[in-house]
Amino acid sequence: MTMLSTLSLTPDEKGLEWRGNGEYLRIEAWGQDSVRVRSRWMQPISDNLPQALLSTDEASPVLAQAQPHVSIEGHNATLSNGNLVVRIEENYGRGQMDEPTSSCRIFFETADGKPLFAESSSGGALSLHARSFRAHLGGDFSLQASFKTPENEHLYGMGEYQNPVLDLKGSTLELTHRNSQASVPFVVSSHGYGFLWNNPAIGRVNFARNQTLWEAHSTKHLDYWVTAPKASDNLSVYATIESRYADVTGHAPHMPEWGLGFWQCKLRYYNQKQVLDVAHGFKERNIPIDVIIIDFFHWPHMGDFRFEEEFFPDVKSMCEQLHSMGIKVMVSVWPQVGWDSENYAELKAKNLLVGTQRGVNMGMAFEGPSQFYDATNAQARQFVWNKCRENYAELGIDGFWLDEAEPEFQDYSFDNYRYSTGPVLQVGNTYPRDFNRGFYEGQLAMGREGEIVNLTRCAWAGSQRYASLVWSGDVRSSFADLRAQITCAIHMGMAGIPWFTTDMGGFHSGNVDDPDFRELYCRWAQFSCFSAVMRNHGDRGGRASDGSWRRIDVRAADGSRRSPSGVENEPWAMGEQVEHVLRKFIGIRELLRPYSRELFEQASATGAPLVRGLFYEFPHDSQVADIADEYLYGPDLLIAPVTSVGARERDVYLPAGASWTDLASGVVYEGGQTLRVAAPVDTVPAFARDGRDHGLLGKL
Repeated sequence: MTMLSTLSLTPDEKGLEWRGNGEYLRIEAWGQDSVRVRSRWMQPISDNLPQALLSTDEASPVLAQAQPHVSIEGHNATLSNGNLVVRIEENYGRGQMDEPTSSCRIFFETADGKPLFAESSSGGALSLHARSFRAHLGGDFSLQASFKTPENEHLYGMGEYQNPVLDLKGSTLELTHRNSQASVPFVVSSHGYGFLWNNPAIGRVNFARNQTLWEAHSTKHLDYWVTAPKASDNLSVYATIESRYADVTGHAPHMPEWGLGFWQCKLRYYNQKQVLDVAHGFKERNIPIDVIIIDFFHWPHMGDFRFEEEFFPDVKSMCEQLHSMGIKVMVSVWPQVGWDSENYAELKAKNLLVGTQRGVNMGMAFEGPSQFYDATNAQARQFVWNKCRENYAELGIDGFWLDEAEPEFQDYSFDNYRYSTGPVLQVGNTYPRDFNRGFYEGQLAMGREGEIVNLTRCAWAGSQRYASLVWSGDVRSSFADLRAQITCAIHMGMAGIPWFTTDMGGFHSGNVDDPDFRELYCRWAQFSCFSAVMRNHGDRGGRASDGSWRRIDVRAADGSRRSPSGVENEPWAMGEQVEHVLRKFIGIRELLRPYSRELFEQASATGAPLVRGLFYEFPHDSQVADIADEYLYGPDLLIAPVTSVGARERDVYLPAGASWTDLASGVVYEGGQTLRVAAPVDTVPAFARDGRDHGLLGKL
C-alpha cells in the first residue's frame, strides 16, 4: 500500500493538522502546557462556532506564552508544549471491501513521559472509533469521543449536580442545564490534567472505570482543550490547572466590597414599604447587612422589565434611602417575555425571541404564557439591557438577579427550540453565559467596573468572566439538600466558577413553624457564612389551621390578583434562638471580611475557588480524596457543617501535613486523624490551619 503520511500530516508554527477518511483534525498549542483539539467531518476547521474559550484576540497574550515544538517521524508525530506532550499515531489498513483506510490516535502525557490519558483504541476486530461522528438525516452529527483514562484517578468539577458525590469517577452526568443543575464541562483529574469539553451541545458524559465517554446529541464538530502543568510558584497542581483554565476562558473580575457581607431576600417583598421596613428592621436591631434583593413579579407583566408603579411608586427615592443606610439594592430580572408584555410584539417582530420548531411560540407557562428572549443574539441583549438600564440602573438599582438563566423551558424539550446561533440541541448550554454577558457589558458601559456582581441561577464555561455569582437554584429545604450543596460548591469551584452561593435554608417547603426546619435554617446559615456570599432566601410558609399551606395573598387596589408572597424570612422572624444563631454568624461573616477579600482577589488573579475540597490543599493525603461533607474556605479554614437533624456532634477528619486549631476550644491537633467534635446548634465545627485563625478563635 502507498503510505501517505507526508500528505496526511501538516505541521505549522502552532501545531499540526491531520486529514484522512473525510476528517479534518487539528491539534495546536493553546496557552501554557495546554493544547486544543478540533475535528470536523468533510469540512475544514472553523473558528466561528459557539464555544467557551476566549477568542484568539482576547487570549492573545496567553496564547503567545505557548512554546510548541512539532516533530514528525514516519507515521508518528509529536507536539510538545511545556509540560504537555501529545503523540499522534497514524494507522493504515483496508476496510471490509478492501478499501484503503487511514486513521490516527492521540495520546497525552507529561514531558517526563508519564501517561495521562489517550483516545480509545479501535479494539481490533471491534472496529471502534474514538472520534465517532454519526450523521443526522438532513445534516450535522451526533458525536461520541472516547478516552482510555486512569482507573484510579479522582475527578472533580463539571459544575452543579444535586448529589453529595465528590469523586466523580464512576458518575454519569447530563451536559444539560436545568433548574438547580448547571453543566460546566471542565473536569480536573488527580492524575494531573484538566479537560474542557469545549462544546455547548446538549449531551452526556460517562466517567467510567474503563473509559471516559463524551457525547453531543447534535453538533458540527469535536472541540476540547487539555492542560497538564507542573505545580508552580508555591501552587499545587490543582491550583495551577485552575490558573491555566482561567487564562483561556476568562478571569472573574473584582468582587465589590458589598459582596462580602450579608444579603437579605425572601419570596417576595412585593412593595416599596416592605423593602424599607426590612432595612430599618436590620438597622434598629444593629444587624449588619450589605444587600437587599427584590424578587420576581414586581413588574406589571412578565417581560416589561420595570417596577409596577402601584407597588413601587418612587424607586429612585427608595434606592436613595437604602443607600443612605449603606445598603445596596438588587432586583430580579427574568428572561421570559409574556404574551401580554408591552415588549412582546416588538421583540417578536425583530426576531429577538427564542424560536420553536413546532407548536405555539411558548417557552414557559408560569403565571401566564411567555417566551424567552434570545440572549445569544447581541441585538436582543442590547434591547433588554436598554430597558433595564432605563428602568432599574438609572434609578439606583446596583445589581441584577438573573433568574431562570438555564433557561427553564416548560418541559425541557431541547429539540423544539432554536437560538440565533443554532438549534438548542447544538448550542443550548451557552444561554446562561450570554444572559449574564448582556448585563455585565451594559454595566461596564455605565462605568461600573469593579462594582459589578450579578446573581444568576446557571452558568456555563466562561461565565465567570461576566461577574456571575451562581446560586444553586430552587433546592428543597432539607438536610439532604444541604449535604448536596457542599459538593455543589466544591465542584463549581473546580469547574472554574469561583463565585457560588445557595438559598440559605433552601428554597422549597420551608415551614417556619417546624422546629426541624428552624434547626436546618441555623445549620444552613453556618454553611452559608463560610461560602463566597452569605445570602438569605427562600419561599417560606407554614400550616394554617385548616391544614393548607400559609401564603400571603397579593392584590392590586382594584382587587386583581398578583403573584403571592411567602411569609417572613428575616433573621428575627423565627424566634429568639434562631435570631441568636443568625446574629452570631452574620457577625462572624463581618470578622471574615479581610480574609474573604483576599480570597476574592486570589479568585480574580488565579482562578482559585473560595470553597475547596480538602484534596485541593492536601493532594498527598490519600484520605481526603473523597471526603464530601467537609471543605476548606480558602486555604486556612476547615469547615465541617452539621447535615443531620438533631445531631450535636460529628466526626471531623483533619488532613495530614498541618496542625489544626479548634476555633471553639483553642485546642491544637496534628493532622492525619479523625476527631469526634461537639456541635451545639449554634456552633459549626471549624479549624484553623497552622494557627491562621483570622480573628475567629473563641468566636465559634
